[in-house]
Amino acid sequence: MTTTKYKINELFQTIQGEGAFTGQPSIFIRLQGCPVGCSWCDTKHTWEIDPNLIIPSNDMLTKKQESEHWSHLTADEMANIFSQQGYKAKHIVITGGEPCMVDLTPLCDTFERLGYSCQIETSGTFEILTTERCWVTVSPKINMKGGYAILESAMQRANEIKHPVATEQHVDDLKKLLLDHNVKHTPIYLQPISQKQRATELAIQTCIDNNWRLSVQVHKYIGIE
Repeated sequence: MTTTKYKINELFQTIQGEGAFTGQPSIFIRLQGCPVGCSWCDTKHTWEIDPNLIIPSNDMLTKKQESEHWSHLTADEMANIFSQQGYKAKHIVITGGEPCMVDLTPLCDTFERLGYSCQIETSGTFEILTTERCWVTVSPKINMKGGYAILESAMQRANEIKHPVATEQHVDDLKKLLLDHNVKHTPIYLQPISQKQRATELAIQTCIDNNWRLSVQVHKYIGIE
């Protein structure tokens, strides 16, 4: 049993829509807090940690819309919620916000002992503290408002690198990052920042030119969370 409490903005079951696990039934754990400052972020409600916005877990589970309210939960409490909610998925995606602001080892260790697989989605700007078995998706956020650098340790720990693109500059930034950190064999996924045709066409052509892979945020196309 672990007593470590995590700041949880959302907890829900769905289908993973991005990267290597696209199509995988998954339980998403969305943590509160992120200082990175991505301009296109679609979860800005997770950025600030306001202790006045703590709510009971039942209220967090039944939120009807995105909000900055969050709950304090241990891994064991989350596992109990999974059971109570009747969740069937055995893959867990820990996202945010920026989940690696905290040590995720106790969280992943608990779930792995219960038979779940774990995946972390991170910007690569904080040390990744987790179990050896955990799948780490680094979505490097380069030159963002928060001023955080992409860490060498994060790039080397990544099981996949999933990069948002809308312009040629984003592609150039990624190529420089891969070169700077000597990344050669990690699978690379390009993800159009929007569903707009220009961004998608750029991502497709770049994937073909570099033998990379495409991630199209399937959940947005089919209209699920």
